[in-house]
Amino acid sequence: MGSEGAAGRRTRTQRAELALKTLTVDLEPRERLRRVLEQALAFTTATLVAVYTPNEDGDGVRLTEAVGAPRTLYGLRDIHPLPGGSPLADAHRTGQPLWLAPEDLGRCSDPGRLPDPDFWLGILPLRDGGCLAAVTDHPDGFDDEDRECLQLVTEAVTGPAPDTDGTARPVGGSYALTVDTGRVEVDGEVLDLYGIDPDAFDGRVETLLARTVPEDVPALMSVVEPDRLSVGDRELEFRILQPSGAPRWLRLRGRLLPAEEGRPARLVGTVADASKLRPALSDVTRIQRLAAALAMAGTVRDVSGAVVAALRTPLGADRIALAELESDRLVVTVLDPPEPEAWPELWRTEWRTEWPDAPVRAMPTLAAALREGRAGIWPAGTDLEPALAEVGPGGLVVLPLPAGGRTAGACLIGWDSPHDFTPDERALLTAAAGLAGQALVRAHAFDAEHELIGMLQRALLPRRLPRLPGADAVARYLPTTAGLELGGDWYDVIPLPENHAALVIGDVQGHNAGAATLMGQMRTALRAYAAEGHPPDVVVSHANRLLVEMESDLFATCCYVDVDMEEGTAWCVRAGHIPPVLRHPDGRAEIVEAEGGPPLGVVDQAEYPMTQLRLQPGTIIALTTDGLVETAETSLDNGLVRLARELSAADPGHLGLVADALLADANRSDDVALLLVRYDGMAVRPLRETWTVWRVPEAVRHARRFTRRYLRAWGVATDDIDTVLLVVSELVTNALVHTDGRVRLDLTLLNHRLRVAVADASPRSPVKPTSIGWEATGGRGILLVEAVAAAWGTLPVSGGKQVWADILLEQAPTSART
Repeated sequence: MGSEGAAGRRTRTQRAELALKTLTVDLEPRERLRRVLEQALAFTTATLVAVYTPNEDGDGVRLTEAVGAPRTLYGLRDIHPLPGGSPLADAHRTGQPLWLAPEDLGRCSDPGRLPDPDFWLGILPLRDGGCLAAVTDHPDGFDDEDRECLQLVTEAVTGPAPDTDGTARPVGGSYALTVDTGRVEVDGEVLDLYGIDPDAFDGRVETLLARTVPEDVPALMSVVEPDRLSVGDRELEFRILQPSGAPRWLRLRGRLLPAEEGRPARLVGTVADASKLRPALSDVTRIQRLAAALAMAGTVRDVSGAVVAALRTPLGADRIALAELESDRLVVTVLDPPEPEAWPELWRTEWRTEWPDAPVRAMPTLAAALREGRAGIWPAGTDLEPALAEVGPGGLVVLPLPAGGRTAGACLIGWDSPHDFTPDERALLTAAAGLAGQALVRAHAFDAEHELIGMLQRALLPRRLPRLPGADAVARYLPTTAGLELGGDWYDVIPLPENHAALVIGDVQGHNAGAATLMGQMRTALRAYAAEGHPPDVVVSHANRLLVEMESDLFATCCYVDVDMEEGTAWCVRAGHIPPVLRHPDGRAEIVEAEGGPPLGVVDQAEYPMTQLRLQPGTIIALTTDGLVETAETSLDNGLVRLARELSAADPGHLGLVADALLADANRSDDVALLLVRYDGMAVRPLRETWTVWRVPEAVRHARRFTRRYLRAWGVATDDIDTVLLVVSELVTNALVHTDGRVRLDLTLLNHRLRVAVADASPRSPVKPTSIGWEATGGRGILLVEAVAAAWGTLPVSGGKQVWADILLEQAPTSART
């Protein structure tokens, strides 16, 4: 599409003026202000527009309304005091507009400014005080046309935009589409372009799409469909069919305004006459366009939509149905129109998601066409069974869809008024049937494989994240939209003993079944090594050695962070992966400078150094894969800086919203995994003490004396102390008698629960005897522990084990630490 040049830019100003003039005057003031500001996003390069008005004390300006990108990304606060050196306060005080380049912003003394800004800021004073602020990321800033449009918006904020003197109004108008509902607000000029009576317009975007030339519908839907929208500008030329049947070229411009503060996402912009009629398409061109659309159709529904777009409107048909043949049963994929009233009564009563046996038996003509595999064309007045005659009283076509020597499905096309079938139409229908049949088979395989891939991907990732003491965690995974390949990105949160948790993010090289399988193996291995009680560097080293021994051609990267929820410390280990990003409670974001080792599976005896992190309550740890921060246009370093800036501007109180915002513009050509954890700190921290049990004759007595001393210091009642000492005696005695090496006794008190844990070097867990005779000399200890403890069990600890028992105290201890 060529540049519009100066004439096009003048037209943009006129369109902005027209859009502002046609805003409904009886809107609620706050809603009208938002609509006015949305026009600035639609007609200029601005990404954010905000209005500030004087505060009650007159010593500054406060935010009244804002639309577009989050203002915190650009350092715009809710209040800018007059003496603070803010450009907004300066424009309000002097009444002069300011146009500031990045280098001008870098010299501002306002403490709210972000370091090294890479955007332009325009500030225009309002007539009644205050100012309008606009931000653009365009490398050249606001051009003259942008500034004129923003001036019009500024004038419209405090009153109607002035009329232009003697300037011809453009042939076009404005629109605002609510993405979720499909409701669209248009002015009279847009309806004039479409040839629609304003009193007859129902406000549905489908009503406008129905006038679009079928071959142009896919391109137009890529602009207005919710699941294909992304924040940014949109521009498209497309054709509509006028009431006379002649095509007209229109140009659509728009910008998506993301959902915020409970308001749905909206696409706002203009539609104008492109002033250029294109010749009508021939049937050969239609087939070429259909072939191109079917080549891009991935799913069965996409194929059905492309066939409907290629046939219904060009043929002037009143209804079209497409069904896929599965095991001698026809499964409906599309009905156009979708309303049940448009179809025969037999279909409405018996037809749900497929044609059951009764309707098929009632339509022998359809069954014969499918059996013979030949297209059937019946003009008006043909004697057909009612279930088919009502589909096309003015003419009916039944197209079996051939593929690979069999029938893949059927397409029914019907007319209400008598329709004459020309030889060209017959050729078009035959060619379309062959293309649709082949595409339907491919799409069916695509759907089946896509479902299998989705199932495998969901099975390899955590179904839900565990609840953590003193922290909140959310995760997001976005598979690539390129092809049907399984990804190798993964994340995990592993609860560990003593209020620790391991945070893991990883990426296996490649996109195939092998990468996904290896991803599942690595996630399982890391979980197993972490559960054994190894420190972070040992966990990652073991996983590396395992991958080397597997002799795989693939390698993996990962970042492993062990967080101590009690102390607010963490240890980070990197294996060829990008570092974590921390957002501190004061809003400052930091890319962790953590020394890393090589990727897993590359070097047999690799070392993985640990980096300690200090966490304050409110700190967010962000772990992600390179798909979020690295693209063909953005380097890894720049992507990390952008991630840190967006994280800094986010609201830490809503992790889910933060994750969604970070993924809003994610690169969908690669998988993206994101794990966010906010460390809040534990409201009540347990009391802990440790004793090393030496192998001396008095070892058990020393352990009992150590236990009694600290239980008294914690304020545990005497009756409870006796129970605890019994458990300590039995567990320590078992460890000394049945194992070799070091023995450690740990005491942990939290509220009314006291845990006694004894760790030793033997991996063998104690076995509870099933029966004990009177002559037995051992085996009663574990039965005693089970009798007095609320629960007991064993945990692996660095090659050994830990036997623990929880005792519920009868009386609350008199001392506790928070």
